[in-house]
Amino acid sequence: MATPFVPVAESEAQSIASRIYGLQGRLTRFATEKDDTYRLDSPCGAYVLKLANPADAQDELDFQVRLLEHIAKVSPDLPIPRIVRTLTGKTHASILDHAGQTRLVRLMSFVDGTPLDASSANGHQRRLIGAMLARLRLATEGFVHAASHRFIPWDVKNIESLEFLVANIDDGFQRGMLVKGLQKLAPLLPRIHALRKQVLHNDFSKSNIVVDPSTAAFVTGIIDFGDAVHTAIAIDVSTALLNQLPRNSGTLPSQDMFAAGRDVLHGYLANAELHAEELELIPHLVMARVIARALLSISLAKQFPENSAYLLRNTLQGWAQLQWFLNRSHEEISAAILVADPA
Repeated sequence: MATPFVPVAESEAQSIASRIYGLQGRLTRFATEKDDTYRLDSPCGAYVLKLANPADAQDELDFQVRLLEHIAKVSPDLPIPRIVRTLTGKTHASILDHAGQTRLVRLMSFVDGTPLDASSANGHQRRLIGAMLARLRLATEGFVHAASHRFIPWDVKNIESLEFLVANIDDGFQRGMLVKGLQKLAPLLPRIHALRKQVLHNDFSKSNIVVDPSTAAFVTGIIDFGDAVHTAIAIDVSTALLNQLPRNSGTLPSQDMFAAGRDVLHGYLANAELHAEELELIPHLVMARVIARALLSISLAKQFPENSAYLLRNTLQGWAQLQWFLNRSHEEISAAILVADPA
């Protein structure tokens, strides 16, 4: 869960950028879950200036920075943000802001394009999305950092640790759905914990995939490594499939629940393998992510009501998605993505 903090105003962020990076320009604040993030448009180019939550540990931020540098080294063609070093050559800086909070500051190149959640994709383009996720997995394979095993609430291998958040759900019917979902997952937890693991992006959502439909590659950027962690390969894939589910907000999906996600999966499998156990558990892990999203987003919106519109932007459609899973047997869920690639 996020720790409350006093935001840094645009004028102070401008001063920080000038003092630490020697850059000036126009700042645009991005809506985020737990930090201050600005786009900086300067004569030298476009950048992303991030001021970490005061509660964020320096070793965790160092993990994210070193991961980006590792990917840039082993797979320089992957379209990820590049770390911009400070005037003194450091990957990040520590400052005391106007409110007396210690803030870790870093600057990255801005990845230009359109977020996938503001665009659309056909079957071929979804395969390209899956291929990009597979390439990213292969690039992060073997990366080691002391902070990679940090606890991330959004990492659904930790789903049982979120049970206490059920008390934050005011609607009795919705609360009951979440309890049933957690009960449905409980017998699978030993198998989930036994899955293959490595450092992974862990948030390959539509808002973190940048696209340009006019290009053959389609995917022109992968952003936001803030939830990167050492977790199961199947969990990383399930997060990508979650974000391809039908977004019917009020009714159960009438079409194949994984029709779009299966395109992503086929693109992934053309570039990286998945074991049979992983393929069987991925749909259940999608359900786990639906549950985690409801528990975390609603709880965070109660904690930060001023940011509720951003925090709850993907929650509404999740109830119909969860009901779809609750209406099906373990075997039906396991088989949900196991359809041959027609391509």
